[in-house]
Amino acid sequence: MTVEIPPGSDSSAPRSEARMNSRDLRSVGVFIALAFALSWLVALPLWLGDGLADPWFPFVPVAMMMTPAVAALVVVRFAERPPRKAWTLGLWPLKPVPRVLGYGALGIVVPIALVLVALPVGALLGVYPADFVNFSAFQQALDEQAGAVELPIPVGPLIAIQLAVLPLGAFLNLIPALGEELGWRGWLLPKLMPLGALPALLIMGVIWGCWHAPLILLGYNYPDAPGWLGVAAMIGMCVLIGAVFGWLRLRSGSVWPAALAHAAFNAAGGSYLLFAEAGEHIDTTQATILGWSGWIVPLVLVVVLIATGRFAPVEPPPGPPASDGA
Repeated sequence: MTVEIPPGSDSSAPRSEARMNSRDLRSVGVFIALAFALSWLVALPLWLGDGLADPWFPFVPVAMMMTPAVAALVVVRFAERPPRKAWTLGLWPLKPVPRVLGYGALGIVVPIALVLVALPVGALLGVYPADFVNFSAFQQALDEQAGAVELPIPVGPLIAIQLAVLPLGAFLNLIPALGEELGWRGWLLPKLMPLGALPALLIMGVIWGCWHAPLILLGYNYPDAPGWLGVAAMIGMCVLIGAVFGWLRLRSGSVWPAALAHAAFNAAGGSYLLFAEAGEHIDTTQATILGWSGWIVPLVLVVVLIATGRFAPVEPPPGPPASDGA
């Protein structure tokens, strides 16, 4: 599923060798060590403090999302030193423009659809306590916030508005999402591509899932699960969702569609609260996009992409002269 790259093309593009060379292996090792060390360092105040109840918690996940970018920039700047650093990270070029824009649009729509479709699937399988008629959990939350004040619009149209503005979240969350994607899909995925597309995506997903451990072990995303199960569930989700993000990266030749997808995915992540039944417990190891029932549709999508050869990377456009430094 790899393509031949013409001489002079940028090193960020997937290559046709059967194995990674020793220089790339060292770079990957340094990158992973840096990304993991920085993530634990950023999360350390939570471990030394009150965990997810610590006042610093709202800032820690955002700061953690920047650590893969920092690791990639350090490796690119001080270890690899390519002549076109923006190309190596997938930031440039943004051409052909229609292709990048098209996959950027898919990057917004597809993750939101996967997050939302996980809810009726979970309801059909009996693991997501849904209330698609009265929206009782959301109504209860609104009543608690408003007190005796009457809401200006009914809950149904309010939910419709919430769903309509989800794509906006792809742009509001883009900077922290890009922080992760510069590292994972921008730099690391192309480095792993000599192993083959599917092994690269699998390894990428496992690494991405394990990187979340500093927060997952504190109960983030999977508050009812023991730490090992939370990390295992996160790895499963990251393998599948990471494959979707990887598809956008490989087919667009750019990190931007993957960053938009990551941002849209995060923006839609809490939408399960809109459709839940009041008073019912939600086990995220089983329900929502985080749990096994939410992985069914992404798995089908990934299988279809594999069967249709959609993980074959596109050939990059010719690069500018190396002296341009882009």
